[in-house]
Amino acid sequence: MKSVYVKILLWCFATLLVSLLAFSMVTRFVETRTTGMGGPMARFDQFILHQAQQAYESGGPQKLAIYLHEVAAITGPQRYFTDAQGKDLVTGEDRSNMLAMGPPKWPAPWRIGSPLLVAIPSTDRRYRLITIADPPFSFRSLIPYYLLILAAVALVCWALAVSIASPLGELARSVDRFGRGELSVRLNSQRLDEIGELSRSFDRMADRIGTLLSTERRLLQDVSHELRSPLARMSFAVELLRRPDNREFAIERMKSEIERLTDLVSSLLEVTRSEVDPQTREQEIFQIAGLVREVAEDCRIEADAQGCHLAVDTHADPSVCGDRELLRRAFENVVRNAIRYAPRGSSVEIHLDASGQTALARIRDYGQGVPEGYLDKLCQPFFRVDSSRNSATGGVGLGLAIAQRAIQLHDGQLLVSNANPGLEVSIKLPVSQMLPCSR
Repeated sequence: MKSVYVKILLWCFATLLVSLLAFSMVTRFVETRTTGMGGPMARFDQFILHQAQQAYESGGPQKLAIYLHEVAAITGPQRYFTDAQGKDLVTGEDRSNMLAMGPPKWPAPWRIGSPLLVAIPSTDRRYRLITIADPPFSFRSLIPYYLLILAAVALVCWALAVSIASPLGELARSVDRFGRGELSVRLNSQRLDEIGELSRSFDRMADRIGTLLSTERRLLQDVSHELRSPLARMSFAVELLRRPDNREFAIERMKSEIERLTDLVSSLLEVTRSEVDPQTREQEIFQIAGLVREVAEDCRIEADAQGCHLAVDTHADPSVCGDRELLRRAFENVVRNAIRYAPRGSSVEIHLDASGQTALARIRDYGQGVPEGYLDKLCQPFFRVDSSRNSATGGVGLGLAIAQRAIQLHDGQLLVSNANPGLEVSIKLPVSQMLPCSR
């Protein structure tokens, strides 16, 4: 049997049958306790036995018959008064077979509805009172209630089976679709039970796999696109090496292209590292001001070589939760980018502030800025306003793309705007108040 739906239904119906069996046994047990020794009916019969004994001993069979008839007219059950051997003292019939009977010692479910027979002795053991009464519960009278319970439980079982089997079926279909290449498939379950947790685990797994596959495809496309030109130029330089008069020029050309390829591969690897699964990165709470000052100190040598000044102004020191090294590389890319385009004798300003639950860092240079039509493209991989891709004019165009991806992975924003003069990059990060840092 492979269907969870059918299994649940069968188990529920089996539980129902066991419950009905237990109910019938309890019913029979109640009957036995009612009619057995010490029960209300037994005590009442003890009283009738005492009165019947007095009637028989004072008035003989005639008075006894009248008394039993009056009792039967009032109480209903049929009663016989016998001697110790079972001889009926009214009619003289032998009822010894009834003395051997009596209420069952164990409540048998199939006996619900059968007549109840109780034989009790007198205190002097000379007489017996045999009572034959209709049961307090009739099996036929209980059938409608059994059917009602069966219908109610069947409805509940069906709802339970559907609530469990349906989401599992949807999960199976989603897994199949995801396996066929539909990477956007998500369950977005709102259930709070184990099935909901399983669905959310699938969504997280799908996000990770989708991110990894997308990163791999994009990296392959970027590499194939960006390597084509330098490799072509290196092939041309190899041809120049064959000519003695162009050998030195060809060697310098090849060194330059090798440096570009090294820079390109390093940048591509950094982009890939910034897009790995966030769950696999180390998370911690740290002060953002210390990170900004550390980046500024690391970049000060480049700023001095460029002939510009680094000015750091931290009005606040908010706490941020995330991967410190990843954010450090993001800030470093932005600051180095600003230094690269800062004119000699100018400043690169780094301001850090906090507003509410947001930490705001602004990095500004006083260069030429960027045409307004290019602002929204600056964070795209390999985009540069200057089409030449060398270290002197801005590298391969991955710095801001790497920084933006790192900031987004920390639920932040990276915004670029012209400051007239110069370019200003604003980084917004959520302030964390949680200890320890949650993912």
